[in-house]
Amino acid sequence: MGCFTVLLLAAAACCAAPAILFSSASERPAVPGVVPPSVEGIPGRMLAAYSTGAAQIGTHVPACKGMRWQILAGIARIESGHASGKQISPAGDITPPITGPRLDGSGIGGNTTPFPDTDNGLWDGDTEFERAVGPFQFLPETFRAYGKDGNGDGTVSPHNADDAAASAAVYLCGKGRDLNDRSQLRAAIYVYNHSNAYVEDVLSGIDQYDALGITPTVPTGNASTVVAAALGQQGVPYSWGGGGPNGPSRGFCCSPGGQDGSKIVGFDCSGLTQYAYAQAGIQLPRTAAAQAGAGRRIPASAGVGALLPGDLVFYGYDPDADSTIHHVGIYLGNGQMINAPRPGKPVRIDPVTAMPDYAGGARLL
Repeated sequence: MGCFTVLLLAAAACCAAPAILFSSASERPAVPGVVPPSVEGIPGRMLAAYSTGAAQIGTHVPACKGMRWQILAGIARIESGHASGKQISPAGDITPPITGPRLDGSGIGGNTTPFPDTDNGLWDGDTEFERAVGPFQFLPETFRAYGKDGNGDGTVSPHNADDAAASAAVYLCGKGRDLNDRSQLRAAIYVYNHSNAYVEDVLSGIDQYDALGITPTVPTGNASTVVAAALGQQGVPYSWGGGGPNGPSRGFCCSPGGQDGSKIVGFDCSGLTQYAYAQAGIQLPRTAAAQAGAGRRIPASAGVGALLPGDLVFYGYDPDADSTIHHVGIYLGNGQMINAPRPGKPVRIDPVTAMPDYAGGARLL
């Protein structure tokens, strides 16, 4: 039945939001608690990618400590100016692709050692020599070894912001560095580029971002699994009645606004929460109203401050009546959630205040 309840089938729009608060990918806030809503000079979609990459490191390199958005931003600031001048889609795809100078040993770009092609031009468009690719400027051979699917779309590409950020996090962490240790952080950056001047430039950027006073609060355990799973679906289309524990799927017809979900592979709001929680081994009911009965209920009267990352966030016409709940998201921290908002809008990060009828949350983790 999607996000709507049987009792309100005629009146409740599945995951309907009152107004569009962010009109483009660059205006979307990034994961709060891990990154601030905005940082001057960094597109919002790139901030979201840095935060996603940092949040996923526990899955890829469990022994790594201290990975945070500031480190990834410090690298990308030098390598591509945070994908400056490029278009970044809601799914994180960067166009036109970012490619560095041809590494043919000519001296252009400081390269005096030729690097023969290893990807048959797949990522760099050059079938004779290598070029660094993407916002983190990986050599194709290196990306092939460390590349991760940061947005969960089944494709790993250095030209996708989420994939590139997750891959850079893995590369910097090595076998399990403690990046809270300045000497280990310095060593990680040096491995990325064997230049002391480069290391100092990157550290300068990291220090500037650290000085913003944002303390990372990346969730751990099952909460981390749930949040990372949901973040990995950013950009997946909304499908009325779509999605579930196994991932995005076709829904059915039709939403109050007329969307035929049977023609779209994606998620509605409760389909997304079902999927994210399934990755932690937790089975949720299908509808938003039914999910309100799972776990420990957090009343709306307790305020948003009572929520923790990974909690379900509900919206209903009567905050004291679970039967009126029509929308659900997953709380990220600092007043933000990830959700499948409504037909025509993909899975994205929104403030909890994006909808006026906050009805509290539920804690299952």
